[in-house]
Amino acid sequence: MRYVDEYRDPALARRLFAEIRAAATRSWTLMEVCGGQTHTIVRQGIDELLPAGLRMIHGPGCPVCVTPLELIDKALEIAGRDEVVFTSYGDMLRVPGSRTDLLSLRARGADVRVVYSPLDAVRVAADRPDREVVFFAVGFETTAPANAMAVLRAHQLGLPNFSMLVSHVLVPPAMTAILDAPDCAVQAFLAAGHVCAVMGWTQYEPIAARYRVPIVVTGFEPLDLLEGILMAVRQLEDGRAAVENQYARAVRRSGNTQAQDAIRRVFRIGDRAWRGIGTIPGSGLMLTDEFAGYDAELRFAVAGLTAREHPACIAGDILRGTRVPTDCAAYGTLCTPRTPLGAPMVSTEGTCAAFYNAGRTRPAATAGPR
Repeated sequence: MRYVDEYRDPALARRLFAEIRAAATRSWTLMEVCGGQTHTIVRQGIDELLPAGLRMIHGPGCPVCVTPLELIDKALEIAGRDEVVFTSYGDMLRVPGSRTDLLSLRARGADVRVVYSPLDAVRVAADRPDREVVFFAVGFETTAPANAMAVLRAHQLGLPNFSMLVSHVLVPPAMTAILDAPDCAVQAFLAAGHVCAVMGWTQYEPIAARYRVPIVVTGFEPLDLLEGILMAVRQLEDGRAAVENQYARAVRRSGNTQAQDAIRRVFRIGDRAWRGIGTIPGSGLMLTDEFAGYDAELRFAVAGLTAREHPACIAGDILRGTRVPTDCAAYGTLCTPRTPLGAPMVSTEGTCAAFYNAGRTRPAATAGPR
């Protein structure tokens, strides 16, 4: 297979569904931990077409969604300063903070700019030495190499006016936290192919062995996901718990070692707060002491800010996979993509947005007023 359309072939999809039905003799619960995979699963109705007893839980795989509210408020505090040019990917602009969002702040005159690479932000800093340029560095391991390269480039150019507001999170500690939760129902994981393209899958092997859970590195197209589900079910049925790689066209066990070297030079591992989940030990990347001068939290003294979630938003439960968006009384009423209460309804990888865009509605008996 060479082209994307071949990974969406309906005849092959029907064949894989048939193989899954034949393989699953018991009830099993699987979790995908990538928001891109969630959107494919929901948009294509894969979770609704699986055999009875085979359940998909949508995990905390959206980096925008798991960015805690207090960090959004820190971004707003920094972006509102006259001397600052605040740069970010577009999906962060409409994520609500306690009182407003970056897009509204820009409408009121703040210099908030959408960039397509952190290196774009470095170029802005080089072109505007009279302004403080801040990049909102949000993401899993996938975006960490590019953000590390931006810091290294700013360091090479000697730019004193560039900094990053860092909100990097790591997948393996989140999986461990999910498995350690007393209400955990997950029996197997579909791991995110793009994360593993960077980091490989050696970090997942101890998790599979310790918790006896199959982990299948999976791509993002419908056939990728169906094959990943089939591989996970076969492991569960056989009583095996190993890491397998469905996404062989893009991922190898060792990952991208050059990208890993860049991450290790610029970042260190530390504890990180996740929206709705709390602090997970060793689940985040922070700038090392060598590059602490590029830390926007320290530069603008916003490290002490705190915030509280909207009381009607159950984003935390959704991100943990214990509830789905249609369980939320605000879903589709108070909370829509145009008027979001929480990040999962804003982000292109958010579970709430996936459900809403797929036209999924709350059960009529429990739907709130419209």
